[in-house]
Formats: sequence, structure tokens, C-alpha cells
Amino acid sequence: EGLALRDGTRLKYQINGFHALCMTAMLLGLCVSLGMPLGYLFDLILPLAVCAICVSYLLALYLYIGSFWAPAHALALGGNTGNPLYDFFIGRELNPRIGSFDLKFFCELRPGLIGWVVLNMAMMMKEVELRDSPSLAMLLVNGFQLLYVMDALWNEEAVLTTMDIVHDGFGFMLAFGDLAWVPFTYGLQAMFLVVHPRSLSPPTVIGIILLNGLGYYIFRKSNSQKNQFRRDPNHRSVAHLETIATATGKRLLVSGWWGFVRHPNYLGDILMALAWSLPCGFSHILPYFYVIYFSILLVHREARDERQCRAKYGIAWDNYCRRVPYRIIPYIY
Repeated sequence: EGLALRDGTRLKYQINGFHALCMTAMLLGLCVSLGMPLGYLFDLILPLAVCAICVSYLLALYLYIGSFWAPAHALALGGNTGNPLYDFFIGRELNPRIGSFDLKFFCELRPGLIGWVVLNMAMMMKEVELRDSPSLAMLLVNGFQLLYVMDALWNEEAVLTTMDIVHDGFGFMLAFGDLAWVPFTYGLQAMFLVVHPRSLSPPTVIGIILLNGLGYYIFRKSNSQKNQFRRDPNHRSVAHLETIATATGKRLLVSGWWGFVRHPNYLGDILMALAWSLPCGFSHILPYFYVIYFSILLVHREARDERQCRAKYGIAWDNYCRRVPYRIIPYIY
């Protein structure tokens, strides 16, 4: 079940994204064993991206038109402004469904993340075609990003408490992000390595692995702590943590990971993003597009969080900010 909606109801969700990833992997393995030239996707990357963008526009148009048949309590608070362009972009309806099939929840993780993994695998197969074996740099990029996707799908229920599901409507912004932006830009490192092979020394490899491991540890531990506290604040793993009471009846964590910085999961995300780019070396800025873009995105998202939390929790949020002054990076930001 998701969080309570404005009318007090809770939607039910099918949590089976990890199974979908496993099924995709088995099908890919079967196709490759039968001789399917998976590396050909490298040559088709541009037309595939254009098709994904077109599908995003069509889906967003369907969502916008369909939202006018949705009841008032099902609309997103920020997506019903009356400005057609803005509402089309941000999304009018919060949880559009076809029967019990939730369109936003499906698109949030499945096509983008699994598509990202498939394209990464295609880049590695292309490298095998060109050089007989995958490079260590390509293996690191594929391994790190596969771990990230596996983690997201294994912990799929955690997405039900995120801003995308709880606050944002489903419009062009999320449709484009899920279907086109994620699979075709998050894997730029693997695409880059096909054209610009890179050899790595053992100390460099160890350092990059340690950096990714640190980022993943911070990301997973902080997200798990937040999700557990939201679902059951009396659970033994979070019951000992210090909190601040708010006027809404909820409590804000001021110890544990969330007493370290206000968004420790964002810090872990940025460290992992940097580790994904380092195997490509420093000859070109393209492999670092993701870490630069993602850092800007997280700073912008953090600012949105600040505004919403201050409006929602008032003086309690101000007290929290005094207790935890750093937003993402300790002693820096």
C-alpha cells in the first residue's frame, strides 16, 4: 500500500520490479546465446532515443487529456493551475491508472532503469565485437550501474514515499525523464567507452571501487533508515533516534544519518555518480555529464524539499535546520 491520499484512501501496488529485471536478463541471455547481435543497439542509439522522446510526448498527451475525467481529489496540488502548458509539463493527475495498473509507478522504475541496463549491456557487447573482450573500465561502469538498478528494484517499495509519487503529477516531465532521459543519458559512460577505450591501473581500479562502495553504503543506509521511520517509527532499528515533533503530528529525524546532513542519500548518489565517470578518464567532459547534471538536479530538488517542508512543518523545520545546518555535503553545502 502507498501513503494515504487526500481522501484518506491508500492505493495498492504490485512490487515486482526485481522479478521484471531478472526476466529481462534471462531473455537477453537467451537471445545472445541464439546469436542476436545486441551490439547493434549502439548503431541504433539515436533513432531509438528519438522514438523514446516521441512516445513520451504521446504518453504525456494521453495523461493530460485523461486527467479531465479524474475526480478533483485525484489531481496533483501543483499540476492543476489552469495553464495548459505548465499542467501538461508537470502533470495534472497524481496517480493515473488503467484499472489497477498504475502508469506513474510503472514508468518510475521499469522502462528507464531496465532500459538503461539493456543499453549498457549492448555497449559492452559492441566493445566485445570491436576488441574481442570488454575492457576493465567497461566492466566497472556496467557493474556499478547494474548494482544501482538492482538496488532500486529490490527496494522498489521505497519509491512509494518519494516526492515523485507523493507530490508530483504525472505529466511530460516524468514521462520524458522515465522513458527517454534516464536510459539514454545515464549510460553515457558506457557509450563513450565504446569509442574511446580506456585502460586502468590496479590502484585506480581499487580507488574507484572504494569510492563507489562508500557512496552506495551512504545511499542505501540513509534511504533504508528514512523509509523504515516513515513506515514504522516504533521499529527497533529507528525507535532510539532523536526526533523533533511537528504541528502535523509527524516527527523529524535529527540523529542517525538524517542528523549528519539533511539529505545524506543525495551525498551517496553524487559519490556514486562520480565513481561511474572516473573509469572514462579526463580526456572529455561527456562522461561527466551525468554527475554534473545530477548534482544540479539534486540541489534543485533539495531546494524544492526545503520549500515544501518549511510550508508543511513551519517552526519545527526551522529548528531542524538549526540542528542540521548542512544540506548535502558536510561542512561545504
